[in-house]
Amino acid sequence: MNMKKKQAAAEDPAEMSPSDSPHEEEADEAPIKAKRSKPEEGEDMVYHPVKLSRNDLYRPPTAEELSQLKEAESLFHCSLLKMQMEELLKEVTLSERRKQHIDSFIQTVTKLLQTVPESPVVEVADLSWLSGAVKVPFLLMPKTTKGKFHMAPPAAVDLIGSYPLGTCTKPHIVVDLAVTIPADILHPKDVINQRYPRKRALYMAGLAQHLTSSPDIGPMRYSSLHGNRLRPVLLLTPPENTLSSFTVRVHACPPPGFFKPSRFHPQKNNIRTDWYTGLQTTSSETNEPPTPHYNSSILGDLLPRAHLQFLSAVSCQCTAFADGVALLKVWLRQRELNQGTGCFNGFLASMLLAYLLMSHRVSNTMTAYQLLRNSLNFLASTDLTVNGISLVKNPDSTAPSLAEFHSAFEVVFVDPSGHLNLCADMTACTYKQLQHEASVSMQFWDNPTIDGFHSLLMTPKPMIRTSDHVFQLCELVKLQSSCKKLNLLNELMDHSGNYVQTVLPFILSLLQRGLGQRIHLLTHSLSPDPEWSVESEAPKYKAQPPLSFGLLLRPELAASVLERGPQADSPKAAEFRQLWGPRSELRRFQDSAITEAVLWDGESMCQKRLVPKQIITHLLQLHADIPESCVRYVGAMVDDVIKTGSEVPSTGEEESLVVVQSFDDLSRKLWRLENLPLSITAVQGAHPALRYTQVFPPVPLKLDYSFFEREKTSKSLVPKEGKPCPAYITPITVICHMEGSGKWPHDKFAIRHIRAAFHIRLAELLMKHHGYTCRPCPTHLDVWKDGLVFRIKVAYHREPQVLRESVNAEGLLVVRDNEEAQALEMATIHKPLLTSTLHGLQQQHPCFGAVCRLAKRWLGAQLFSDDITEDTADVLVASLFLQPAPFTVPSSPQVGFLRFLHLLSSFDWRNNPLIVNLNNQLTATDYTEIKNGFMASRESLPVMFIATPKDKNVSLWTRRAPNVQMLQRAMTVAAESLKVLEHQLMDGSQTQDVRVVMRPPLDAYDVLIHLNPKQVPLLSQAVDPPAVTFSRGVMTSSAAQSGGALPVIDYNPVSLYLAELREAFADTALFFCDPCGGTVIAVLWKPKAFIPAPFKTSQVSARNVEVSGEVANTVPNVEAILEDFRILGKDLVKSVEAKSEKWSL
Repeated sequence: MNMKKKQAAAEDPAEMSPSDSPHEEEADEAPIKAKRSKPEEGEDMVYHPVKLSRNDLYRPPTAEELSQLKEAESLFHCSLLKMQMEELLKEVTLSERRKQHIDSFIQTVTKLLQTVPESPVVEVADLSWLSGAVKVPFLLMPKTTKGKFHMAPPAAVDLIGSYPLGTCTKPHIVVDLAVTIPADILHPKDVINQRYPRKRALYMAGLAQHLTSSPDIGPMRYSSLHGNRLRPVLLLTPPENTLSSFTVRVHACPPPGFFKPSRFHPQKNNIRTDWYTGLQTTSSETNEPPTPHYNSSILGDLLPRAHLQFLSAVSCQCTAFADGVALLKVWLRQRELNQGTGCFNGFLASMLLAYLLMSHRVSNTMTAYQLLRNSLNFLASTDLTVNGISLVKNPDSTAPSLAEFHSAFEVVFVDPSGHLNLCADMTACTYKQLQHEASVSMQFWDNPTIDGFHSLLMTPKPMIRTSDHVFQLCELVKLQSSCKKLNLLNELMDHSGNYVQTVLPFILSLLQRGLGQRIHLLTHSLSPDPEWSVESEAPKYKAQPPLSFGLLLRPELAASVLERGPQADSPKAAEFRQLWGPRSELRRFQDSAITEAVLWDGESMCQKRLVPKQIITHLLQLHADIPESCVRYVGAMVDDVIKTGSEVPSTGEEESLVVVQSFDDLSRKLWRLENLPLSITAVQGAHPALRYTQVFPPVPLKLDYSFFEREKTSKSLVPKEGKPCPAYITPITVICHMEGSGKWPHDKFAIRHIRAAFHIRLAELLMKHHGYTCRPCPTHLDVWKDGLVFRIKVAYHREPQVLRESVNAEGLLVVRDNEEAQALEMATIHKPLLTSTLHGLQQQHPCFGAVCRLAKRWLGAQLFSDDITEDTADVLVASLFLQPAPFTVPSSPQVGFLRFLHLLSSFDWRNNPLIVNLNNQLTATDYTEIKNGFMASRESLPVMFIATPKDKNVSLWTRRAPNVQMLQRAMTVAAESLKVLEHQLMDGSQTQDVRVVMRPPLDAYDVLIHLNPKQVPLLSQAVDPPAVTFSRGVMTSSAAQSGGALPVIDYNPVSLYLAELREAFADTALFFCDPCGGTVIAVLWKPKAFIPAPFKTSQVSARNVEVSGEVANTVPNVEAILEDFRILGKDLVKSVEAKSEKWSL
């Protein structure tokens, strides 16, 4: 066995990157690795194969290799997860070259900072020393405070934060630099009345002014540390011509130990009311309200060096500490929890790991994977809003107790000094969100059927795709009046005038009370850290983007229109009335109870889905003075594209229910029929309307007879000439299985005749017993019932087998699969089974059908409905409900639709099967078998491979379509639609038109056939329905009928015309149309059709003959083909638009 191994395989992949400096090779490397000299600059690295001796090839594994194998086996589902984690860590850790760039830039900045010029002592309010355009990064509210200030070089410049600790990660590389303000600038009493924060801001402005003149520094900006305006920072970047992208964040800090930590006890006051309000008050210092948030923001400046020392000491003892923090940071970043006001940032992640190590919940020898897992497990199971944790080893007598911290802050995590709450700015809702995310991650982590790595660390979870409903508070300036209404002066002083952060916890607790059991979780966006140029004034609080809130709904309770309160005489009744105000009223219920209750508006399901919106707008207006105009609710904006009904809008739930009830009634009547030669063994629905997923469900009709002619022999209603095309009547397919019997023939033609006889017999019985108008045909029986048409097809279970059997010339029986047998099996076995399974899924998840309808409306509108069929789309949507990881199951149509677009655009169809575990019938071993089978025969399988329990190896639903090109286009359009739609939904400043994602880009096509709207029966279902409507022979607002003459069923000129075009020009072009009211057929020429072909008499239709010399070739006759398009579609085609610039002959 002669194996050649490239050195590349033995080397660490990180070493192969020519951009990184080659690492030193260790002396005690295993003898497999061949040595190589370092290549000269500019010379290409050449890897030569290494000849290995037989001993080396079969050498037993070393102790280290054995332990790695053991670890991969015991900790991970498979060694793949271990390799994925390792690759991810290589991606996010900084290369040596990047570190060198950062170090040299830090040296430059440090030298510049040490040469800051001195300035004379002036009053704090005097800014005459600050020349040039540089502004002070501070909002002066109130305007004045006492104190003197002068500029001087820093006492020290130190690296702090993640970079010196080794936990700094890509993609956003931020290096923190602490500049110590000289002690003579500050005064011990500067903690009072914002004196210290103002001096700190002045010092930052002085540094910015000094650095402006340096060519070694790129454009400078100010920001606030985690959105805290009392802690402005200066952001420095290298000059724009350098390749490295990183930011150095300069913090100004007081000298260590300058202020006494006991001064910042959460129950002490450091902002005086009379100074803040400008009104003289008689209250003494003892009566002043405590200012815990203000205190903790100043204390935060005192401790960064001590925190770095603490974390360095902890990380020295645990080798995987930096990698564990890196993985935790990636996890937080994907969930948008790592940035903004009150976030759980990388520093907190490091402190959390340090806590787990100190409390021996994890050991120093654990791997990064184990550290991440234990951290998430701890977060999921520990509620820091109730039981805070502390890093203090030997508590100081002046340090506050955990109970004192809990009385001042919502979330408590105390630092090693015992004086600072690291989570001071975090709201309880943010921590609950963190807890929820951790518990969801833990639930799917151990599930071998889920790609845990991808769900855990690679899937972004923006709010709009995670929460079922989202709403925004726009015009944040209105929150000032909320502060007044809620009487929050003390809290406003504590937050130094930041009315947004002051009011937020109160709004959250109000909504939590009002929404109660309707929601699992209430989340809110974290206000991003503001950034502004050093030459601009600090932005006002109202300048930040709108506050977004996310609701995770409980589907069984969220849509309830009744809020039932306590008994009228109960002590809680007053509390209930206080919460709901005038909406609360006394009501008597069927159980004779008289209770307080609130009734919300809503008749149809799509109106009831918006009950949470009514609750939110009512409570905010009543208790916080926030008018409804400021609340932008984006829970159901996309639902508009499938809405019907003018008086009571509906998204199809009620119509689908009517169809299903009518089918159930028909089914019962079929079961009870007597005098049939064979009994019925099953009646199964095989139509999307019977599983609640038809885009626009069939509506019961009452016909206007004056619109039609009567055809005498079959008593049918035929459309009159010159009138618009009549309303389209959908035949709802029903499969009726007859029992097996020896009397069934074994010849396919004889079976068809027997089936036709059954259709005639069923028609006679239904007419006789129930008075339904029926029309039997050889292939089916149409029944006109309740204004709907059911198309019954009799099935015999052995017929597909008979179709596969044939007798050859030798008289032997041959069994061979064929298209006809497959089509019959699909129609009589697979479709009914899928319909009943998805009907069950709809019963579990009420919004499943609506998500399918939205997904299929989009596929139709973007002209993909012939490639991704109805059944395929339904199965794709089912996968979102059966395996939602890393999300929870969708509870609103909109969020389900966004996830459908994400699945379609981002799933790796080339290398993975999509496994949809319907009815939960697949086991972990089935998953492995499906994946192995898929990899083994990938080339022969469909490009979009979907496996289900009854179809593990073939992918029945996608066997014929889509092909590679159409799938690629669908993925591209889905990705673009998702981007545009999420931007539309979250950005209220744009023109709100969600239908933009339903309008296909027609410039990609070669010919557009415009149709006459009068002859398009489904015109009213178009994405942009025309203002002019046509009478289509239907009487509105009257009860549907079951008897009477039969109309023309399944008559849609557009689909009939499309079928003719595809048959006639299959070799020349592809045709696309929106099945829901599309008035344009888009044509794409096939490139192969335009290659000149040798002349053959059998292949000259629609081709011109060109003779050059001895050779005669044929090319498509485009003019004739376009003329044929018009002739075939006489009266249906309005015009044919040839985009001749797109193709040349």
